[in-house]
Amino acid sequence: MSPESFTEPDRAAMRRALELAARGLNTTHPNPRVGCVIVQADRTVGEGWHEWPGESHAEIMALRAAGEHAAGASAYVTLEPCCHFGRTPPCVDALIAAGVRRVVFAIEDPNPKVSGQGAQRLRSAGLEVQGGLLQHEATELNAGFIKRMGQGRPWVRVKLAMSLDGRTALASGKSAWISGEAARADVQLWRARSSALLTGIGTVLADDPQLNVRVEAARPRQPLRIVLDSELRTPPGARLFASDGPVWIFTLSSDGAKRAALQASGARVEPMDAELRSLAPGRRLDLQGVLARLAEAEINEVQVEAGATLAGGLLRAGLADELLLYIAPILVGPQGRPLVELPQLADLQAAPRLELIESCQIGPDLRMRLRTVSQGEPSRR
Repeated sequence: MSPESFTEPDRAAMRRALELAARGLNTTHPNPRVGCVIVQADRTVGEGWHEWPGESHAEIMALRAAGEHAAGASAYVTLEPCCHFGRTPPCVDALIAAGVRRVVFAIEDPNPKVSGQGAQRLRSAGLEVQGGLLQHEATELNAGFIKRMGQGRPWVRVKLAMSLDGRTALASGKSAWISGEAARADVQLWRARSSALLTGIGTVLADDPQLNVRVEAARPRQPLRIVLDSELRTPPGARLFASDGPVWIFTLSSDGAKRAALQASGARVEPMDAELRSLAPGRRLDLQGVLARLAEAEINEVQVEAGATLAGGLLRAGLADELLLYIAPILVGPQGRPLVELPQLADLQAAPRLELIESCQIGPDLRMRLRTVSQGEPSRR
């Protein structure tokens, strides 16, 4: 349905539903973030959002709040209502039973168990159903869930911090801290919304990061921590294992002793090749294969916090969906370490293209969000 078909009260109700959905930003994994508003005669009679997996969906929460006032009302939902049994019953059945007259949703559910079937069930029951209201905003809220359901891999956000002249560290590798305290606190909020945090063995050996969420207000759970470590060089005493939350290590190594030591520290070791014993030293992990494995584990959003090699590898492979870039107002000089490792270009037309979708000041630093753009692909704004 065209945007012109919706009224301003429709838009106001869906904007409120999106605000409610965002309350589950850090908690709904692996489920989508969904909000619902029920309106009866231009008056909101019920609101709800999905907070935790396995608990009631947004529509059920809103229907409970509305009670008998749901009969004849309009329900505004940020995602097409579900029509299948999962950990909770279908929401379409509850909407029909409550006597809701009209359902407006923002985006179709990409889950193949729903994907248009929820809307059809509602129409077959005699309800008026409209979709596409504030579609862009709802898509942004669930980019990871949509990517996983549609393409079989998570949304990959690469966090980077650099000086004004594009350097991430001194030539010696010392980088603490390029960005300021406010920017580092902001990173914690982005970590909190992520399903997983991913780094490479180089970062583990150089920085010994905890790679966890350390902002109490945004820490309902700890994301999965992932290390790409082809030769199992992660120290069993690394700080990764000293904090809460699971740790997965993807590897090509068949070294049983190393694997046992890491498992004793609490790691889950994920081998990525059946012919482990014939691998040549230095072979790198297949990034596409790693992401596919994470999608199978219902990981929606991955935040990558790593060095130039892994960041460049994701960009070269077309697997980095978004850059979260912090720029500090300092100059390091040409001897400093680069932001990403990319092959030398013979032509600027072959350079990876990025589209700026947001910029704001965080303390003294500038934060930019950029999306990768394929050659010939139109702007997504």
